[in-house]
Amino acid sequence: MKTELAVEEATVRGYPSGPGSYAAVMSHIDDTTAKGYRGRTTFKDLCLDVNVVAPMADFWSAALGLRIQNRGNNVLLRDDVDEHAVWLNLVPEKKTVKQRVHLDVNTDAVARLVGNGATVVDTSLPWTVLTDPEGGEFCAFVRSPEALTDYRSPEALTGYRLYEVVVDCAEPASIAGWWAAVLGLDTLAGDGEWSVGPGAGLPWELVFGAVPEAKTVKNRIHWDVWGETSELLAAGATLLRARDGQLGDSLEDGQIGWDVLADPEGNEFCVFARD
Repeated sequence: MKTELAVEEATVRGYPSGPGSYAAVMSHIDDTTAKGYRGRTTFKDLCLDVNVVAPMADFWSAALGLRIQNRGNNVLLRDDVDEHAVWLNLVPEKKTVKQRVHLDVNTDAVARLVGNGATVVDTSLPWTVLTDPEGGEFCAFVRSPEALTDYRSPEALTGYRLYEVVVDCAEPASIAGWWAAVLGLDTLAGDGEWSVGPGAGLPWELVFGAVPEAKTVKNRIHWDVWGETSELLAAGATLLRARDGQLGDSLEDGQIGWDVLADPEGNEFCVFARD
């Protein structure tokens, strides 16, 4: 019955049919519910590629209200909620195209972000489009100071300020449906956009919006999940790199303890096995 409703819903909402579609993923999940699949995949954290760690850590720590923890060549931004964590990972590749995944943040004033190193790009929308110190696009939504109690002290770095994560895509209904299905969540249709969450570890909405440009390079922002790689592959993901061992193993430099996958639109994400 659940599968029939998924197919009907996919038709009504305009999801594409075939492998990797919302209905196909839901059908697979229904077939494997007895094995405990549905809801087993949950959000873990976010990762941002950066070229110079220190200035990006200072900027995003202030913008997101997270503390800095140095982790070798990388930096972990975090507070007391595990799912708020953001890894800043050092990479050699420079930004060459508009980011296909970007962050939307809450702020009391755009000037605060500019003072910390951001550049204003567009003020014609109900929100402000900016770039971070390395040119990565993000959007700022101005809120009243009363709604952002952490701003009562200019020096305060407490108070989580990530509003949502936005993903450019070719078929927002389809890819939002895919992520909703593997996370065991519902989708919400908006004005040309589809969103997933909060839930399944996601502390905010994951928003998918249509763009004409095709994906051409690795995303500089991606998310990690807890889950089973085999189940995600069966649901339509693609394996890009298999793990060299498990977390906690004695891995050599360059080796990883997680699997790197891509969703049906090619967005990279990493899968970590639960302990």
